[in-house]
This record gives sequence, structure tokens and C-alpha cells, in this order.
Amino acid sequence: MRQQTKKSYVSETVSRLKPSGIRRFFDLASGMEGVISLGVGEPDFVTSWNIREASILSLEQGYTSYTANAGLLELRQEIAAYLMRKFHVEYNPETEILVTVGASQALDLAMRAIINPGDEVIVVEPCFVAYEPLVALAGGTPVLVETHGDDHFKLRPEQIEQVITDRTKALIICSPNNPTGTVLQKEELEAIGRIVKKYDLLVVADEIYAELTYDGTYTSVAAVDGMWERTILISGFSKGFAMTGWRLGFAAAPNEILQAMLKIHQYAMMCAPTMAQYGALEALRNGGQDVEYMRKSYRRRRNYFVQSLNEIGLYCHMPGGAFYAFPSIQSTGLTSEQFAERLLFEEKVAVVPGNVFGASGEGYIRCSYASSLEQLQEAIKRMKRFLERL
Repeated sequence: MRQQTKKSYVSETVSRLKPSGIRRFFDLASGMEGVISLGVGEPDFVTSWNIREASILSLEQGYTSYTANAGLLELRQEIAAYLMRKFHVEYNPETEILVTVGASQALDLAMRAIINPGDEVIVVEPCFVAYEPLVALAGGTPVLVETHGDDHFKLRPEQIEQVITDRTKALIICSPNNPTGTVLQKEELEAIGRIVKKYDLLVVADEIYAELTYDGTYTSVAAVDGMWERTILISGFSKGFAMTGWRLGFAAAPNEILQAMLKIHQYAMMCAPTMAQYGALEALRNGGQDVEYMRKSYRRRRNYFVQSLNEIGLYCHMPGGAFYAFPSIQSTGLTSEQFAERLLFEEKVAVVPGNVFGASGEGYIRCSYASSLEQLQEAIKRMKRFLERL
């Protein structure tokens, strides 16, 4: 017979972490018939056949052993060439690039590599749900900075400067942003960079959606003057190359930081999956046309969906990247969670309440337009019907 114990063996830090608010709504929707899900942050495209074929070929050829801890050198060389070609940033593939198990692992490694106990890391909200927990798990203190819809969720330099203390170590930037789709332009990044340099900070730049920008030229944080040596660039293959289940990302950073991340990676993960790395090689070499096709498709869907949201009475700014719309539901008088729950149960449309992305997300919902145009059209009909009843 099992005996109950009063002692808890679970870490106090982990005990304090909140479960993912996104997962709750996925679980609610999973048991319902006829649900249109606008909640999943995942491309609706299948990974291109040539990428899948390259991975299958690697298996057939018996490439099933570990790679180098940092990843296949051939892949790191391709990543370095890709970063230079697309974003005009230069990295040594042997010492400044690390292949990881998704961009999420790269973020985790970055936090653990740079944070000392009590260090403060500025987290800009609304944001990806993992940032704050990863800072806390590494022993740091998240310092939250809110952005707002009336400013299209843009981060202003003065907001950073107001919260800097002698314990501030780094700033996390996500552009294009999840959940808002906001893209920081070059001049905006330059202004933020001046504050970062003034106070001798690091930037962890989550650029996983960089391939999915729709208006103008994309600027990497690392490409801004004087920011290369202060930037940990995080990206991967999940979003732009439709390779979510492959779990393959990468980090690029100055040698000292990258080697610290590699040290943790050696003990925690050994290496990223070998067959996925061969698939990524093919993606970088021959996947450009497919990425462009997907980007154009998302842009068409974005234009339709955002215009339709505004027409039915949910104000939404035009997102510059990613595949999320972040409309305001404040006019309904409902909280984000009330709106999302009622929309799911009454009209079978699944969205994510904005408050799971931080306090400044309250009054908004996140809708992924990485669904077919037909599904988006049906979702708009159902949402309009729901609003008319309200």
C-alpha cells in the first residue's frame, strides 16, 4: 500500500510555473467535432517532398549515428551561408553556429548560458509563452515590459531604459512577433540598439518567423551596427520551411557565448536528430521556391482575414509577419478567456485568449491564419454570427 508523504520533491521554481494557457484551449477543442482551429501556431503545409526525400535517403544510407554535438559541419556551413545571403550577418560555422532541437531548445540554452542567479532579463509582452518560464528556470528574474495595441505593439527604447537596473543582463526580442505579428523595422532596431549598447546588455533575438514577412525588407537584430557582438540569434526550420515536427533549430552567436551554449547542449541533448539535419540541408539548398510559395499564400490569407475581422467589428492592425492576427475584443465587454471559451462552445471556432501571452494581451485574441482560405471564410462567418448575438 502506498504511503502519503507531506514532503514535496518538486522544485519550488517549477511549482510556481503556470501551465501553458495555449494547451488548455487545445485540450478543450480536441474532443469536439467540427471545430475550426485558429489556435495552432503551425503551418498547414506538409514539409516539401524533396526535404522528406533527403531525410529518407539518409536513413537508407545508414546515417543513423550521432553527429558532432554542434551538428553536421556541412549543415552549419549551409546555415552560415543562408544567414549571410538572407540577412547579411556573418558567422563562423565551426565556432559560432549550433544546431538545436528546435528553436525552443536554443532559447533554453541561451538563457542558461548567460544568466547568473538574480540576473534580470527584460521580456517584452505580449510574447511567446515560454520566455518568462525559461528565464525563471535559469535562475533569472523576468522583468516585463508591456506594449499596446494603440501603438501596434511596437517596443519603444524609452520603455527599455525605464526598467534597466544594475542587475539587467539581457533583452528578449521577437520580430516578427508571436502573437501580434508586429515587425520591428531597421530604424526601430537601431534605436533599441543604442540603449542596449549604452547599458552593455545582450539581446536574445527570436527570429523564427523571419522568412514570413510580407511588407518591406526584413532586418535581423544582429545586422544592426554594433549589435552582432551583443546578439544571440535564434531561428530554425519549423515555421518558414514547414518542418515543425522535425524539431530542428539553430543558434548563432559570438564564440564565447556559443561555446557556453554548446557545453550545456553536450550534456543535455548530445545532438539534434541526424535524419532531420539531412532534411534541413536540402531545405537550405533547394527550398527557396517552396518558402516563397508559402509566404505568398500566407500573405493572401492575411489580407483577407484581417480585412474581414475589421469588417465584422473586431479591430485588428495589419501584422507585418508570422501567421497570426491579434484582434481586439474589447468592444464585446468580455475578457479574452470568456470570449475564447464562448466562441469555442457556441460556434466551434478555437482561438487563443490574448492574456496567455502576458497582461498586455488581455482584451485580444490570437488567431492563426495558417489554415485554408475556405476554413478562414467559414471561421469569419461563425465569428460574425457570434458577435451579432452579443
